[in-house]
Amino acid sequence: MVTALIPAVSLFALAACGGDNAEETNAGNNAAETENTAETNEEPEEEEAPEENEAENTEENNMGNEEENADAENENGSEEADADGEGGEVNLYTSRHYDTDEALYEQFTEETGIEVNVVSGDADELIQRLEREGEATEGDVFITADAGRLHRAKEAGVLQSVDSEVLNENIPENYRDADSEWFGLTKRARVLIYDPERVDESELSTYDALTEEEWADRVLIRSSENIYNQSLMASFIELKGEEEARNWAEGIVNNMARDPQGGDRDQAFGVAAGEGDVAIMNSYYFGQMLNSSEQEEVDAAESLEVFFPDQDGDGTHVNVSGAGVTANGPNNEEAIEFVEFLSSEEAQGDFSEANYEYPVNPNVEPSELLQSWGDFEEQDIDLTILGENNAQALMLMNEVGWQ
Repeated sequence: MVTALIPAVSLFALAACGGDNAEETNAGNNAAETENTAETNEEPEEEEAPEENEAENTEENNMGNEEENADAENENGSEEADADGEGGEVNLYTSRHYDTDEALYEQFTEETGIEVNVVSGDADELIQRLEREGEATEGDVFITADAGRLHRAKEAGVLQSVDSEVLNENIPENYRDADSEWFGLTKRARVLIYDPERVDESELSTYDALTEEEWADRVLIRSSENIYNQSLMASFIELKGEEEARNWAEGIVNNMARDPQGGDRDQAFGVAAGEGDVAIMNSYYFGQMLNSSEQEEVDAAESLEVFFPDQDGDGTHVNVSGAGVTANGPNNEEAIEFVEFLSSEEAQGDFSEANYEYPVNPNVEPSELLQSWGDFEEQDIDLTILGENNAQALMLMNEVGWQ
């Protein structure tokens, strides 16, 4: 069974479904900035985050009270598990809030007897919590969106290297940390969304092309504080060098149809409303909009089309949601088994079918919806570079006035 470790207060509330709001927290000029502004309103949830509903600006004393409650519940949970003869427990710190994830946690418990206790919150807050708790932490696994955030957790020293043949077999090398401290579990592409009534597909080609004069006042994209855009910029630094990456950011700023606002879904809504003609957003948000229970989202998405840029060049930017086993968690074996389960063919298929994310496991086909968008070439980079280039990416974006 899936157990919530803490009460439903601001930071650690479990959402029934999510996006990158929680899964995906805004990264600002410092690592502690959250993306409630950009991501919470962004996607009612990865980032998640339905882009992973993260709560931010949480009072420190609330966190302290939550931690005490979590400790007490962990102890009770452990005693119950031992008494029932079950397979133990794993304590998960996650910034994702998706029904799909919850269902997979339940399935893992059914198959293994290992209970999954969930602490849900903002990614940067969870990293800070792991740092603060140190060797006393109850957290066993950390899950969040974006390789940049996963790298941040690694740099904070809260993850450990994991030697797992299962993970190495299920997850290609470029989707996992070079030191095996984090592993990608799902992929998402940073695509172009356009209105076919105002833009012919033949007009679209590359990310760079959006900086040309013909796109003046037509481009919609979210804030530079958002980790997705920071990682996109970090990939350009790796592929093109700092000067060309800076020129791209400057060109995008010059061609923005409005000041950055909202999350990825808001960019799609903006195109549908005629505020701009093309938007840059993550693919899974568009899939979620097409299958939303909110008719307004469905109507907006059905009026738009998807385009994968740079198919004759560097390829479309791809990022991951991923997991790491914490450095000091009490349930190490269960934690590794849990992450291995999430990389399995069955779990990977569920991520794709229900949340419209691309599987990282090469043995799993994307969902029918994703396949309908066609195959595409990805950037040929190691995703660890997204974290390594993050500070430089943000600096360049700030230099050109990207709000």
